[in-house]
Amino acid sequence: MTRRGFLATSAAMLGLGGAAAAESFEISRSKAEWQAMLSDLEYKVMREEATERAYTSPLNDEKRAGTFLCKGCDLPLYASETKYDSGTGWPSFYEALPNAIGTKADRSLFMTRTECHCRRCGSHLGHIFDDGPQPTGKRHCINGVSLSFRPA
Repeated sequence: MTRRGFLATSAAMLGLGGAAAAESFEISRSKAEWQAMLSDLEYKVMREEATERAYTSPLNDEKRAGTFLCKGCDLPLYASETKYDSGTGWPSFYEALPNAIGTKADRSLFMTRTECHCRRCGSHLGHIFDDGPQPTGKRHCINGVSLSFRPA
């Protein structure tokens, strides 16, 4: 069982997590299918909610006009116009595209954070923080291995 599956099952049994714990997605694949299409690191991040090391993704330095897509299902997630250098070592955006991501509470690491995932396939993307630039004040801190980039 994956970490995500264990946590969702545990949360459901305890009556925690609400809709996110029972959430289903338009695109569903078996563990074997996900493992066949993703590298080991991509699988750990996207399906088991791990985090890539800071400053390791080439997408952190991507500055061309275009769209950042979910590596799991090619859903457009972020426009390049909303990307900025947060200094954290991960691609950061102040806003997702409409109807692109889902969120849930992440209570790991002895704190509560807002986890974000692809709304279509459920792939873990990263977390959202309240220390971003205007106009939203949000920082979507995203694992580069969860994304692909399509130039405009």
